[in-house]
Amino acid sequence: MARKTTRRTSYSRKSQPTRSAFSKVIRVIVFSFLGLLFIGTIYHYRAGLAYYLGFKSDKVLDEDAVDKHLSDVRNIQVLENHKGKVIGIDVSEFQGKVDWEEVEVLEEKYPVQFVFIRATAGNDRVDGQFKKNWEGAKENKIMRGAYHYYRPNENSIEQANLFIKTVKLQKGDLPPVLDIERLPKNQPLDSLKKGLKRWLNKVEKHYQVRPIIYTGERYYSDFLKEEFSEYLFWIANYNFYREKIEDDWLFWQFTEKASLPGIKHRVDVNIYNGDLEQLHFITVE
Repeated sequence: MARKTTRRTSYSRKSQPTRSAFSKVIRVIVFSFLGLLFIGTIYHYRAGLAYYLGFKSDKVLDEDAVDKHLSDVRNIQVLENHKGKVIGIDVSEFQGKVDWEEVEVLEEKYPVQFVFIRATAGNDRVDGQFKKNWEGAKENKIMRGAYHYYRPNENSIEQANLFIKTVKLQKGDLPPVLDIERLPKNQPLDSLKKGLKRWLNKVEKHYQVRPIIYTGERYYSDFLKEEFSEYLFWIANYNFYREKIEDDWLFWQFTEKASLPGIKHRVDVNIYNGDLEQLHFITVE
């Protein structure tokens, strides 16, 4: 019996890409993308990198040097993005004893022109460094303001009374600030808002100036933006990707990891959404 033969169609290996070739193409694309991303990042943060790779490269690295320098690069970038705006800080007893004569310029380039100082917390806590900080800022001609750390589960009127008893605002001082960061544990959100309004109303009546509200960006968006729209806000957001202040923020606390002569520990830095003349305009008369 004759064997029937079948013709097999053969394909050249070159006519279809192999898996290894395909993988190589993918790797080239991925590495090219990462390379472009790296170059783009370097270019984007060129101001901060040039600053720290230039005349600051002689600094001795400490244990958290990498984290600190990454923060420094972003801080420089943010500051460069807000030329013409006013730069300030905020302090509490957590910064220890401040040498106010040394508190002048941030990163040897950006003048520190205002400071918010923690005065009180809850219904019974006066900040251990408030008096020294309050007097020190005034003596060294730094525009000052005082803030109260609000505890949601304590009586709002008692908290307002403690702040009023502790803080004696003078002409040229910044408006009082209510710092709210936490949600209540044992009361509904409506009760918290009522308490905040009682504090704000009592403090405004006493000082004859409307207080500013300090909070985080998420807290502001979720709980306060609509119902407290008549107030001016000081917003905290340290996210690496955020580099510009929003139009509806009066102040922006953009970092908690800055270094400043006269202060041993890291300190928060803030940007006022205006120039110095506009900042003077909102002070106590």
